[in-house]
Amino acid sequence: MERSERPFTWSWLLLFTTSGTLICCAIPITLVSLGLGAAVASMASSMPWLVTLSLYKGWMFAVSGVLIVLSAWAVYRPGRACPADPELAAACERADRRNRRFVWLSGVLWFVGAFAAYALPWIALG
Repeated sequence: MERSERPFTWSWLLLFTTSGTLICCAIPITLVSLGLGAAVASMASSMPWLVTLSLYKGWMFAVSGVLIVLSAWAVYRPGRACPADPELAAACERADRRNRRFVWLSGVLWFVGAFAAYALPWIALG
């Protein structure tokens, strides 16, 4: 199948944005909660862009959440049908399965990141 005939997939964009929420926010907060603040300081000094990402974590979670919702709609919307041609139908089914897996994986990563970024600090302080 030619590249122009392949269906558009959200998979890599979703995985990139939800992984970004984990890297910027969830991992550092979890490490600090576990008493590994020196590791976070080392990460921040070797990767200064993490500080910038964490300043905009609300926007990161909002944008990635909207992307997940849009991709879930694109994957699960009513009236979707694969082509009648057997070869194209098989490719469509494979792409649909892969996209559904990525949507669920991205959703789980997003919720883990949101829990670590927003709920874990309250739990640790309380």
